[in-house]
Amino acid sequence: MRNTTIPAARAWNTWSSLPAEMVFLPLGVSLAPVGFAGSTGGATLYPSGPATRFGGHDIDGGSIALDLSHAGTTLQWSYAKPDPFVVTGAWTTQKLGEWGLRFWINLCLRGEGGQIARFDPASGAATIAVGSRVVALVTAEPAVQVTGHASLADVAAQYEAAGYFDTSARADAAPVLALRFNLEMTRAGRFALAVADSPSLAVSRAREALAQPVPVADSPLQSGAFAGSLDAIRDVVGWNTVWDEVNRRPYTSISRNWNLSKFGGFGVWLNDQQYAALLAGLFDKELARENLAVALANATPQGNLACLLTAKDTWVDRTQLPVGSFLVWLQHLRSGDRGVLDLAYATLARNHRWWWANRDPESRGLVSFGTSDVGDGLYKGTSFGARNESSMDNAPHHDEAEYDPATRTLTTLDVGLNSLLALDAEMLALIAHALGHGDAAAEFATLAERTHEKIRTELWDEQRGLFANRLRSGAFVRSVGPTSFYPLVSGAPTPQQAARLVAHLDDPATFGGAFVIPGVSRDDPAFADNTYWRGRIWPPLNFWVWQGLRRTGLQARADQLAADSFALFDRVWRGRRLCPENYNATTGEPLDQPDTEGFYTWGALLPLMGVGQLSDVTPWGGWELVNGEDAELGPIESAVGMVTITRAGGWLTLSRGDAVLLRTTLPRLTQLRLSPGLVSLTVPDNTAAGELVLSGIAPARVVGARLDGADIAWRIEGGGVAITARPGRLSLHLLPDA
Repeated sequence: MRNTTIPAARAWNTWSSLPAEMVFLPLGVSLAPVGFAGSTGGATLYPSGPATRFGGHDIDGGSIALDLSHAGTTLQWSYAKPDPFVVTGAWTTQKLGEWGLRFWINLCLRGEGGQIARFDPASGAATIAVGSRVVALVTAEPAVQVTGHASLADVAAQYEAAGYFDTSARADAAPVLALRFNLEMTRAGRFALAVADSPSLAVSRAREALAQPVPVADSPLQSGAFAGSLDAIRDVVGWNTVWDEVNRRPYTSISRNWNLSKFGGFGVWLNDQQYAALLAGLFDKELARENLAVALANATPQGNLACLLTAKDTWVDRTQLPVGSFLVWLQHLRSGDRGVLDLAYATLARNHRWWWANRDPESRGLVSFGTSDVGDGLYKGTSFGARNESSMDNAPHHDEAEYDPATRTLTTLDVGLNSLLALDAEMLALIAHALGHGDAAAEFATLAERTHEKIRTELWDEQRGLFANRLRSGAFVRSVGPTSFYPLVSGAPTPQQAARLVAHLDDPATFGGAFVIPGVSRDDPAFADNTYWRGRIWPPLNFWVWQGLRRTGLQARADQLAADSFALFDRVWRGRRLCPENYNATTGEPLDQPDTEGFYTWGALLPLMGVGQLSDVTPWGGWELVNGEDAELGPIESAVGMVTITRAGGWLTLSRGDAVLLRTTLPRLTQLRLSPGLVSLTVPDNTAAGELVLSGIAPARVVGARLDGADIAWRIEGGGVAITARPGRLSLHLLPDA
């Protein structure tokens, strides 16, 4: 696992497929617990699964907690990093399934490259050297004994073969050293690891860390309104970020529970990886770029981004929904990083053009899902393979589609796909313009508007008052789902179409109800199947409808969908710590059928909507801040660095560290920009006037203030600048800061 490019702050982390194993990635040295229960004679390496409950997890591994269960005994396990090269750890017994003497916990120190770990009985420290670097492990209480093994699996096998009374494996040097403790003598234990350039220094630093008080838990990242939303996203991204053992790279996996067991070491679904970049970008620009790079690495010579790459199979004949440009633009708006545009543009532009060249066989100006004659992936050249492009493989709106082997496409014009392709063109136009590619920007803008017109006129079912998939023969597909609302996010509908369309969201017989949004209309016979995309609630579907409502200006409806989506998520996150792949649309239960993964990265799109109720970025609103009931959010990434938003007593305060950037009583700000020479923002129509205070700006720097192009009065307040603002575009022009 050696990787010298990982930032030092993230070097110690839970990189492996074993969630409780802490790995110093640059050296490939790790510490993993192995448990043994005398009652069953069984040992465990504590793999991902139902016996592991994920707690908090900082992105950089600075604070990690989880519960480990085996044979009726549950341990609370935790790590903390006082500095990048030092880790402290602890366990506390929460529940004993047998006499503590018969349950053993083992701290196993090992290296990736066959290095020998050594134990010094005099100091009670274990060390392992990799080149000039040394990693030391020390414990607060002495181990009952130390044993040597060839691997972690051998630790478990030796216990299961010989039991816990055996002393034959005692050793002071081995590829894996196991420091053994039982829960009668050490019901709670503490340990520390340190990296240094000599054994004595490494041991000394570990002892110093162990002598420090147990770290106090950090404050929540989001409290008050939508409490825990940002914390949940952090924990999901933190736990699902692992080391790709095949391609030697870090990435945020679909689910760490599947990373090794299902995919053989790595698995990259295109859309999942793009969502992972978006989610990681709330905390760490570098991790977001790493995830984006992994998604872009799926690019094929043909031009498309491959649907799936794993250690076991490759689907280059298909792609997935064209959402990348939108998500990259959001990443750019949040971070202010133009580099992500440079990184992604050429690949995403080729992918867009590929759709028109390969999935519009009749040159109708609307595309269909398909499977090209390249590669040898599973399901290539089949109807199911073509449906894979939608990511909604068994969705009932595919039931009437036939696979046309001559064109290698389905015979339906898919409304969700074409809406997202129109949005993709629009976002590519924005990116091309930002990068100075004027001709390409005009080309993509024209493509977007052309596709909008096709959606308005050819995919609108006037009789039902909604958008729907259409067979090439002309008939509309009977089944409809949340993708019928995707034209909202593309900007395609007329106002009249949008008004009729959104009425369906409120109907409990179709898309309304206690839990929303079902993957197919509730009155569809397929709704009762409750199998994967047939009837269940999926976070990406809610996410796109939410974005569409906001783009259309239906803010109240968008707010309600965000609240409903977060409530659905929170009822199984708080207490059960589940971040499900999907949910039962009748009961809200995620694990009522065996196909649902309970800790899935895109499940965090639901709490992302909760974060967005305080602060978000969109192509149509820019950076937005929302005032309201008391709450606190952050630190969270922004174009001006890591910021915190606090709402209290009617005032919203934006801070960066100890510096207050602005305070306001305005209900909502959009298009916020804070730069050395200009502060600008929009106060939306139909909102009340309010106060805006920029306490960090010296009045002597102010050149003038304007609202919709006209001068507006400003005043000095508390050494800063204050303005009574009303709806419109407000700008404050500044001299350079001396």
